[in-house]
Amino acid sequence: MTADTLGTGPLDRAKLFAARLHAVRARPFMATALFALHVVESRRVPTMAVDRQWRCYVSPAFVARTPVEELAGVWVHEVSHLLRDHHGRGDRFARERGLTGRAERLRMNIAADCEINDDAFGDGLLRPEGAVTPELLRLPGGRLMEDYLRRFGLGPLTQSVAWLDCGSGADGLEREWDLGPDGAHGLSPQERDAVRFRVAQGITARPGNTPKGWRRWAEEAFHPPQPWRELLGAAVRSATSGAGAGEDYTYGRPSRRSAGLPGVVLPSLRRKPPRVAVIIDTSGSVGDDELGSALLEVAAISRAVGGRRDLVSVLPCDAAAQLVHPLCREAGIPLVGGGGTDLRTGFAKVLRTGPRPDVVVVLTDGQTPWPDSRPPCRTVVGLFDRRRTRSWDEGDPDYVPDSPPAWARVVTIGSGSAAR
Repeated sequence: MTADTLGTGPLDRAKLFAARLHAVRARPFMATALFALHVVESRRVPTMAVDRQWRCYVSPAFVARTPVEELAGVWVHEVSHLLRDHHGRGDRFARERGLTGRAERLRMNIAADCEINDDAFGDGLLRPEGAVTPELLRLPGGRLMEDYLRRFGLGPLTQSVAWLDCGSGADGLEREWDLGPDGAHGLSPQERDAVRFRVAQGITARPGNTPKGWRRWAEEAFHPPQPWRELLGAAVRSATSGAGAGEDYTYGRPSRRSAGLPGVVLPSLRRKPPRVAVIIDTSGSVGDDELGSALLEVAAISRAVGGRRDLVSVLPCDAAAQLVHPLCREAGIPLVGGGGTDLRTGFAKVLRTGPRPDVVVVLTDGQTPWPDSRPPCRTVVGLFDRRRTRSWDEGDPDYVPDSPPAWARVVTIGSGSAAR
């Protein structure tokens, strides 16, 4: 048996690049990204791994023992981490929750793999051996990395994938084999953005049988974070993290003060994930562009509360409140309306539909009467930029709607400045 047979010889680049060509044929919309990766031979990498600068570190032994068809699936898997910015998202998740250590980064890698692998294979692309899927963790498919991270911990179900290491491009933690930002053959931030844009452009131009997760990603890639979206997200996070939001008393964990009162059990204050209700103005004064923007803001709101789509509900409303839709529904949310505007009915609907929200977000052009009193929860108003809308009232060009009440946090959607 030769050294090459044992996988201790040089990297078989012909086999590796044949696998990449197979991946391009199976997923032509990824061609730009796949060819943008620069291969670096490394014997310290378990299989294949990527870094932030779009280098792909490859184990010669892994290539030697893996069939071309499976290697093609690994190519697609690794570049998917970079396209979906798992390293940046992992960094943000870790900062927000104070997570440190390799164990937490392993969880991020597993969660990122679940996001990719639930619909990555088939249609000419073979699933690699040992690929992590949501089913392995007994979790539903179609979720984001952040959502999966909240649903599992390291334990018996993850023991079989403890070896997993897709590199810093998957979880944000630098490895000893990384060449770093100053190393050779890395892509600049501008080049990375250009690659993502080209891939998204290829998906939206000819969606064909592109998996639903990738179509959703491409839509978001064409609408990158804007100043007003960051302001809206910050306003929602501030409202959901304030004192009283998402708090309740429980006897499941007695208060420490009970020790000073023999025979008396006092409840403790428990922090619950906050619930957010989004009221979308669907009146006749709101155009299709505003409604499209509203759906993008709903996605931003979901991210602001950590990707927990099950905690976000949406209510289309004009002069009458429609049905309350949970955001975790697979089907689209119908934005029914087109009449006059009275969002007070929307407030009444979401507040009496259990469980009651901790935060209400209203997306509107402002042509509505507002509740006379402060609701029993925090309120954030996303106001469509009035400079971009039509006349307030075609029958009365001098009409100017009332400003949102002082008890609401207001963010102007479509403008990089206004917020209060």
